[in-house]
Amino acid sequence: MSWITTAIDMVLHIDRHLGGLAQYGAWVYVILFVVIFFETGVVVTPFLPGDSLLFVTGALIARGVLDVDIVTMLAVLSAAAIIGDNVNYAIGRSIGPRVFSGNSRWLKREYLLRTQEFYRKHGGKAVVLARFVPIIRTFSPFVAGVGRMNYPRFLVFDVGGGLLWVWSFGLVGYFFGNHPTVKENFGLAIVAVIVISVLPVVFEAWRARNRSSSAA
Repeated sequence: MSWITTAIDMVLHIDRHLGGLAQYGAWVYVILFVVIFFETGVVVTPFLPGDSLLFVTGALIARGVLDVDIVTMLAVLSAAAIIGDNVNYAIGRSIGPRVFSGNSRWLKREYLLRTQEFYRKHGGKAVVLARFVPIIRTFSPFVAGVGRMNYPRFLVFDVGGGLLWVWSFGLVGYFFGNHPTVKENFGLAIVAVIVISVLPVVFEAWRARNRSSSAA
């Protein structure tokens, strides 16, 4: 279970780990680009701490720990998020149909058809909301590709969602992460960021349930 303890420590004390990147100077742009790209672009790395990383990056830039420009950094990370999602979409579109074409118990053809129908009806909203939910945001573009969601539609919502995700968490960290109360309770602040990131989907699920109840 030591890897779980390590992962929890990584998330709750991500400010210490990111602070160590200061020694690399401008290379921090590249390092963080790679992290965000892998979290959004590679379906096997959903465990990377995207929300808290954005928040903490903004906070450390405000404190002067990371000697980089906040606007440039958020522009770089936005590019990483958008490019990563599009790579993930392309992978899903390329290998998804073949994965679902066999007789696997878990990867049935009917699941692919349901995915296609879901993204046909709700794809745009799903792509934007998924940006704010850990793990789900990694799988969302892959599933959109598997379901062959219309690409121009996917791209529009993905760019909008990517910009909203990166700039909202980054700027909140930049403007509030340096506040004395937040600095003294940084671990709790990171937990709050994670909880807040899940709220949009919880709210949407609650609305959907109410609509279903009303229809019944």
